[in-house]
Amino acid sequence: MSKVVCVTGGSGCIGSWLVHLLLERGYTVHATVKDLKDDTETKHLEALEGAGTRLRLFQIDLLDYDSIVAAVNGCVGVFHLASPCIVDKVLDPQKELLDPAIKGTTNVLTAAKEAGVSRVVVTSSISAISPNPNWPSDVIKSEDCWVDLEYCKEKELWYPMSKTLAEKSAWEFAKEKGLDVVVVNPGTVMGPVISPKLNASMIMLVRLLQGCTETYENFFIGSVHFKDVALAHILVYENKAAAGRHMCVEAISHYGDFVAKVAELYPEYNVPKLPRDTQPGLLRAKDASKKLIDLGLQFIPMEQIIKDAVECLKSKGFI
Repeated sequence: MSKVVCVTGGSGCIGSWLVHLLLERGYTVHATVKDLKDDTETKHLEALEGAGTRLRLFQIDLLDYDSIVAAVNGCVGVFHLASPCIVDKVLDPQKELLDPAIKGTTNVLTAAKEAGVSRVVVTSSISAISPNPNWPSDVIKSEDCWVDLEYCKEKELWYPMSKTLAEKSAWEFAKEKGLDVVVVNPGTVMGPVISPKLNASMIMLVRLLQGCTETYENFFIGSVHFKDVALAHILVYENKAAAGRHMCVEAISHYGDFVAKVAELYPEYNVPKLPRDTQPGLLRAKDASKKLIDLGLQFIPMEQIIKDAVECLKSKGFI
């Protein structure tokens, strides 16, 4: 009983890795998907080692509280990953991003509180830390930094806005209702994909290999491996001393650094030449994720992240 946990968004790229590592550690997992009849959401999870006896799939809608209750009941821990991620043009930000992110988070936390869950790990994002044009130019970005919502509104950066408002609502809920919440803020998450669908970060890499010159100025602060993000979730869940936000990047770097490394490793692709400083004013840092490093996480370096990601894209026929 003590090892039954719920993972919302279990079929996604990060979710699949988290379910995989939890099963590997002997947990029983309630993983949520959007549609139980969709093989692209279920088959790869059912194929994981341990899934036959310790994985239960639940279909939920983040705006349907009762569907969430069914998945959370009987669990001692919850990992809330489910949230829409759109970095391209958004037509209806309220419906596509803000409602599912904010109301969905409140619904999951309410269900967790009602079920007597001991700890909830909320997956936020680097997009709740940056962009913030008012952050001091001589200070490395850290968990103390929050996105500037006015700037997001002005620039129509709906994804950072959705992640920021959802995370803030989680902290408010935790304080008001006395729920134990910890947060992981991953950067651009890449590597070998377990799920058949790619996340926004991997699609970004595919586009880069095809010659896309976009610099993702407001969306990039560093890369991180799928496995490390999943491990970070487990570390902050299992370490009772873990508290607050946890930046989760291999290093704070510029998208230009990442692109240069991809070009160096894969000269056969049409990778564009970008300036090194693509994130104006962003200070680089090797140990920005010090809180996770102190918990014992040894981050996979950028070079390996790129190799694992590109080889996976090749083997699965995406490039």
